Amino acid sequence: MKIHESAEDYLEMILILSKKRAAVRSIDIATEMHFSRPSVSIAMKNFRENGYITVNENGHISLTKAGLEIAERTYERHMLLTELLVKIGVDETTAREDACKIEHDISPLTFEKLTELSKKMKLIQ
Repeated sequence: MKIHESAEDYLEMILILSKKRAAVRSIDIATEMHFSRPSVSIAMKNFRENGYITVNENGHISLTKAGLEIAERTYERHMLLTELLVKIGVDETTAREDACKIEHDISPLTFEKLTELSKKMKLIQ
C-alpha cells in the first residue's frame, strides 16, 4: 500500500488521539478529522489489511510498528514546521494548516536541514 497524504493524516491522528485517551475508535477519528464514519471505516479496513493498525474485539485501534513509524515521522514534521512557522511570525492557525500541507511533500534531506538550521538559530529546542 502506497502511503498517500490522507493516509499519513489518518495515522498521525491515531497517534495524537492515543496520546490523549486510553482507547481510540473509528468514531473518534471521524469526529476529530470531520470525516464521515463510512469513510473512516473504509480507511481503517485498508490500514488493517495492510498491517498499519490492529483493531481489537472492542473496536479499539492501535498502530502497528509500521503504522507508528509513519505516524511519528509525520507528527514530528508537523510539530517542527508549525513551531518554525510561528517563530518567523505566522499566526498559529495558519502555521498549523500550512505545516500539515508541507509535512507530506518535504524531502527527508530538506527536513533534516531545516531541523539543523532551526537548532543552530535556536528557533527550536
